[in-house]
Amino acid sequence: MEGLSIMKYQYFSFALLLLLLATCKAQLSSTFYDNTCPNALSTIQTSINAAISQETRMAASLIRLHFHDCFVQGCDASILLESTDTITSEKSAPQNSNSIRGENVIEDAKTQVESICPGVVSCADILAVAARDASVAVGGPSWTVMLGRRDSTTANLAAANSDLPRFTDTLRELIGNFSNKNLNARDMVALSGSHTIGQAQCFTFRERIYNATDIDAAFASNLRNGCPQTSPNGNSNLAPLDTLTPNSFDNNYFTNLVDQKGLLASDQILFSGGETDSIVTEYTNSASTFNSDFASAMVKMGNIEPTTGSAGQIRRICSAVNSS
Repeated sequence: MEGLSIMKYQYFSFALLLLLLATCKAQLSSTFYDNTCPNALSTIQTSINAAISQETRMAASLIRLHFHDCFVQGCDASILLESTDTITSEKSAPQNSNSIRGENVIEDAKTQVESICPGVVSCADILAVAARDASVAVGGPSWTVMLGRRDSTTANLAAANSDLPRFTDTLRELIGNFSNKNLNARDMVALSGSHTIGQAQCFTFRERIYNATDIDAAFASNLRNGCPQTSPNGNSNLAPLDTLTPNSFDNNYFTNLVDQKGLLASDQILFSGGETDSIVTEYTNSASTFNSDFASAMVKMGNIEPTTGSAGQIRRICSAVNSS
């Protein structure tokens, strides 16, 4: 009996060790490439800074690209895959169609990294690092990017259709959408603050500027000049999401909401008499609190169902699965 007990104990210890090893394997680490590609992060940063110096708007596009990747089957660079005979790209989802930008910037960064460390750094990790570098490039917060993601071998259009937020969503829908990804209401408001930079197309705010009642009259009137009432006229015309400081990452987005100058309905809904009003007010009064919460929320978002270990692959180019 004593020998049997020892065997059971040894088996339990071995099983526990395997479980711990599997858990550690699945965890992301800020030092993941320190030995295998020590210059990876600086190489990505140089590439991203060059792109944003040419077009400031690209900072917003890169943050959004990472967000739209993570919300569909986790942070696995599935957003970057083009359609093939066996893959239907997520870019055709309504939330992505004709609005996803920055894939070429990620591909350029990947090319630079591949030149120094072939087959080591995933496109998913480049997306995560690029979002952080984009924030810093326009005066936003920095954060420690956790690394070790691998790239998916498939895309998921159905999940893109269902899981990505829409500019027409109600507050309850937005909170539920983010909650499904283990992000709370505060995370949702903080991440929405990325709209302090970037632009939106006329078709996304037309209904609001012509028919909404919770909008500053002069603000709406000015926007109508560049967004005709009848679609498809001017559908792709652009307006800044933050009219105060459209090229700087700050807390003026929240000031706009308090003044009923949110561009999208899904922006203004954050300050509309609901449970997120107090968070918006807090961020309006404290840029440092917003910056801190935004950084924390980006780290949490970057940890949504990452593909790790031996799953997936390290794509050689970000737009296509490696051929066998």
